[in-house]
Amino acid sequence: MTQDRDYQISDITPEIESRIQAIKEWREKGIDPFGERFERTKYAKQVLDEYPSNEEDDVIVAGRLTAKRDMGKAVFLDLTDSTEKIQIFCKLDNLGEETLSDVTNRMHVGDFIGVHGEVFKTKRGEISIRAKEIKLLSKALRPLPEKWHGLRDIEIRYRQRFLDLIANPEVHRVFKARGRVIKEIRDYLDENHFLEVETPVFHKIPGGATARPFATHHNALDLDFFLRISLELHLKIAMIGGIERVYEMNKVFRNEGMDRDHSPEYTMLELYQAYADYTDMMKIVEDLYLRCALALHGMHIIKYEGEEYDLSPPWPRKQYNELMIEHAGVDLSKKPSVEELQKIAKRYDPEADKIKTRGRLIDLIFKSTVEEHLKGPLFVIDYPIEISPLAKKIPGRDGFVYRFEAFIKGSEMANAFSELNDPIDQRERFLSQMKDRAAGDEEAMQLDEEFLLAMEHGMPPAGGLGVGIDRMVMFLMDQPSIRDVILFPLMK
Repeated sequence: MTQDRDYQISDITPEIESRIQAIKEWREKGIDPFGERFERTKYAKQVLDEYPSNEEDDVIVAGRLTAKRDMGKAVFLDLTDSTEKIQIFCKLDNLGEETLSDVTNRMHVGDFIGVHGEVFKTKRGEISIRAKEIKLLSKALRPLPEKWHGLRDIEIRYRQRFLDLIANPEVHRVFKARGRVIKEIRDYLDENHFLEVETPVFHKIPGGATARPFATHHNALDLDFFLRISLELHLKIAMIGGIERVYEMNKVFRNEGMDRDHSPEYTMLELYQAYADYTDMMKIVEDLYLRCALALHGMHIIKYEGEEYDLSPPWPRKQYNELMIEHAGVDLSKKPSVEELQKIAKRYDPEADKIKTRGRLIDLIFKSTVEEHLKGPLFVIDYPIEISPLAKKIPGRDGFVYRFEAFIKGSEMANAFSELNDPIDQRERFLSQMKDRAAGDEEAMQLDEEFLLAMEHGMPPAGGLGVGIDRMVMFLMDQPSIRDVILFPLMK
């Protein structure tokens, strides 16, 4: 173990040893190796974009030292900031012997540096900065991993996202795009007079969706709570209270499986609009996707996993039951029994006979037979009531409700209802869900008396919408996994 002042490093290597020695030498020179405020005049991308109008201009840049090439009387550095990489040319004539020695011997790849110099183009045609002054801003005690350029190891990329961001410019691009998507969504909703609110993360009853929750305990209250699986019920209560257009964009939590499309913690947009219905929600989905595509790429055609998708509205609409008839041979309007549904579902899940509820069986069959055919973008509309306990019934179509899901390449991208606002019907739906729960469906909803109390005071007709932000960014930025668009994904 090596110690230097406050440094205690258990896995010391010769490289780390040399960096600790450099720290000592900087301090002996009266320089703090962890620096202070530094004011730059340009970002790297600005310098590159403004050439040749800025040739011979003095600029001050700052960033991480990401490469060093020692040529004897000259040293070439790569400086990378949040915008781009630029080459720094360090020459004895410009810097003097002492500063060039500092660059050569006491600055390491990974350090943060500030550079004052003149913009020029090398004989090889590379826009660079001829350094007049170089300052160490912060010392990196550990080196970047071997072969860090284009880091590909998935475990390292997700577990040590800082290395991923340093090594892969594409990762920076994805998260800048994610920030832009969130901004565009907020701007759109603000322009359309929606109010953003925040609702509780802890719920006594996990409501608003059919999903398995995470449980926790509040010591001071000595009560068990659940992390929210949805934003829905509190937003509806806010709408009942008079906030006619309301939304929240925030984290929800579902204690379920993890795969390329699913994360137990993810970001959801939910919004509710009084006096609207699910057709209004379709327009919002189309508007949001098109707006974000134009903001990111300047076009309505998006390429995702080698295929092109046209986001121009209107998106096609397809009936849920017609798709079930076409791909599964099941006509839900004929009210097939649980036993009939089990028989069909066993073709796709050998243990389907253990499922005792119509809703779970219908959902299993749909996902197994229909979803793979939904290239999209399209809306699947008019869902069975068994899997839509919060949606309004369609008059004259027994067993179906005003609900849609938006699909792109077989993945659900949005979910919306013409909201059920009849408190008597809603109570009956909750009670039906409780029967499903008693029959073994752990994801079925529970009876929520607080929500029903609010509804009983009068709820306007409304449309409601949920959009998965992570999947939206996956699609718009052509990313293969949800973990590629979550900055710090959950890892085992």
